[in-house]
Amino acid sequence: MHELRKTLIVILFLWLMPAMHPVYGQVRKDPEKPKIVTRILFVFDASQSMYGRWQVDTKFNIATRLLSGLLDSLRNVQDLELALRVYGHQKPFPPQDCSDSKLEVPFAKDNTAKIKHVLRIIKPNGTTPIAYSLSLAAKDFPPCDHCRNVIILITDGLEECGGDPCAASAELQSKGIVLKPFIIGLGKNFKDQFECVGTYFDASNEKEFTNALKVIISRTLNPTTMQVNLLDKEHNPTETNVAMTFYDSRSGLIKYNFIHSLNARGLPDTLDVDPLATYDIVVHTIPPVTKDSVKLTPGKHTVIGIDAPQGYLTFKASGNATMKYLPCIMRKSGQDQTLNVQQFDQVEKYIVGKYDIEILCLPRILVKDVEVTQSHTTFVEIPAPGIAVIQRSTNGYGSLYIEEKKGLTWLYNLKDNQQQQETLYLQPGNYRVVFRPKYSNSSSYTEEKSFRVESGQTTNVKMYTN
Repeated sequence: MHELRKTLIVILFLWLMPAMHPVYGQVRKDPEKPKIVTRILFVFDASQSMYGRWQVDTKFNIATRLLSGLLDSLRNVQDLELALRVYGHQKPFPPQDCSDSKLEVPFAKDNTAKIKHVLRIIKPNGTTPIAYSLSLAAKDFPPCDHCRNVIILITDGLEECGGDPCAASAELQSKGIVLKPFIIGLGKNFKDQFECVGTYFDASNEKEFTNALKVIISRTLNPTTMQVNLLDKEHNPTETNVAMTFYDSRSGLIKYNFIHSLNARGLPDTLDVDPLATYDIVVHTIPPVTKDSVKLTPGKHTVIGIDAPQGYLTFKASGNATMKYLPCIMRKSGQDQTLNVQQFDQVEKYIVGKYDIEILCLPRILVKDVEVTQSHTTFVEIPAPGIAVIQRSTNGYGSLYIEEKKGLTWLYNLKDNQQQQETLYLQPGNYRVVFRPKYSNSSSYTEEKSFRVESGQTTNVKMYTN
């Protein structure tokens, strides 16, 4: 009975082990990214001029009624927060008070009723401090790493306090606080004055005002996708597995980083990006390729093509000699800028074209106009090195030179704390070593020896040895 119990325990343990073990029992899931929250700040004009007649009622009454209707339609939208800033409603005009701007309803979920209540009780009173209100809006958006911030400015007039709405908007965008604002102008076309502030909609009547609100909300909330086609030499989207950075064109801030991929059908993957921004895309090929001022169509799928034809390049030594830890500097032909430092035994992709390569062996080898072609592996071959073992019995100062017809060219300084020997990998050729013991007080103690290095062979060079 006792043995039967032990057997049952072992069987139960083996049965439960996959569930308990983190490898066998669970499929590791990547942590879910937080959902993107859209935050819309309505900046509403309640200056005295909003009492002006507009079709069948005042501009103020029509605007508050239509905006309230929009708020009703947003009541159950997920991942959306709203806020309301009003200007011109606290102080009568005259006298002019250019600080008359207040965040009446801060950002929160399900606060449409609060915003509608404020719209019902406020009254047009004062002046129009648009630039001041936009500058204050920077603090209306609490810090958030997973939010996209949008401003909708509704106004019937221009700046009246000497501020610069264009500069205020540029400041908000350059700091990445908000995307490009939307402006709805009531009763009169202010496009020329507001085009620098953001995307302007002219509302000369109620219908245009309603349509403007619908278009803005659609652009803001409707999902937008895109794909980036990395094109080969034949303009087919076959290039992939390279990093891409999306920068906001206005602020220069990084918006997204992706590693380009192809889906199961061999097509470029679909990306979810914000349609309200304009992007400068950098594809981190070697050298990088870019596409600036990329605009998306909200609510639609946008396809962007970027020329990125690539081939491969690697190195080899004659006789299939193994060479590791040998850096090779890559530059575009005729240019000084270093594009990459590639190890000798690596294979790397480059944009098709010609390159100058500096192989940091001793002596350095410069290979010019090496051509990389589409999807082909280019091999750069160098002679296999030989070995020079420089022996000495004392510390000292010395240098290694390569002997050429024009004389000696310095190559390497010996280590003055190396007492016995120093091993150097050298390309085949004629060399000379010049050495003086560290504690000799006369240059006459300088000794020099010439020697030749052959591929795959070891040459011993003895300096001040018995």
